[in-house]
Amino acid sequence: MIGIITFLIAFVIIGLSLQAFRRSSYKDTTGRSRLKGSWRLLVAFLLALLVAAINPIDVERIDAGHVGIKVSNVGDNRGVGKTEYVTGWVFYNSWISRIYEFPIHQQHIDYEEADIVTRGGFRATIKPSFNYSINAGNVADMFQNLRVGVKEMEQGWLKNAIVGSVNDVANRYTVDSIFNHREEFESAIISECNKRVSQWFNVSQLRTNIVPPTEISETIIAKTRAIQEVQVAENQRQVAVAEAERKIAQARGDSAKAVIEAAGRAEAIKKEQLSLTPLYIEYIKIQKWNGEVPSTVAGANSGFLIQPGKQ
Repeated sequence: MIGIITFLIAFVIIGLSLQAFRRSSYKDTTGRSRLKGSWRLLVAFLLALLVAAINPIDVERIDAGHVGIKVSNVGDNRGVGKTEYVTGWVFYNSWISRIYEFPIHQQHIDYEEADIVTRGGFRATIKPSFNYSINAGNVADMFQNLRVGVKEMEQGWLKNAIVGSVNDVANRYTVDSIFNHREEFESAIISECNKRVSQWFNVSQLRTNIVPPTEISETIIAKTRAIQEVQVAENQRQVAVAEAERKIAQARGDSAKAVIEAAGRAEAIKKEQLSLTPLYIEYIKIQKWNGEVPSTVAGANSGFLIQPGKQ
């Protein structure tokens, strides 16, 4: 669009300069057409086309959620002190200026695999992924220091800061400690990383996706299995202790019950004994007698046996 507008403007200006649009250039005094003046129109067309082709005026639109800056490409400082914020549609001379656009909303990055060294000298592999956002108010300062666009910054300065933070924090942890305290490890990396980049960026939701060497993995698995076995044994011990205590409590309860029952029986017998008067005994005999008289009556200690006969 800019090229068409530039062509039309240049064509009109050059045509007027060459008097290509005057009627006398194409008509003689008698009013007849002549082609002698047509070269002026052709020259104006070609020159306008050349101007449009090499036109330095360009236009860009700064999208919503982005911050744009216009940087000077000329002078001694080349952008330092000559950076200005721009918004919306921006017209600029591409020969002497350049437009950079930086997103200020959350961006997600996945980096390729890299090796780190943990405490104790063991190596591990990471493949970090994270979100970051640019501090909108410091975009110009960031550019003046980094001098690159978004993609170059992501794969350069920011990547070095992230990987460097992971390395420095990993040096404080042993390999098995990293996997036993994964959340704490990654939180420490985010904190360390934001200390380094907080002037221009905010980093969040970082995942290291760390993978230990095979031999270390086997050691970690064996150690974890041993810990689990100890926990199982401890649980079994606690169950056994609880069962034993339950049985002891049950035995004590049974013993107490027996004692209470025995005491009750003794008390009942005592009361029965107190109530067995001669008159009460005679009453019981009468209640139990079936009405028949014994056929043989002998005194105590008689010492003989008599066969009873029929009545």
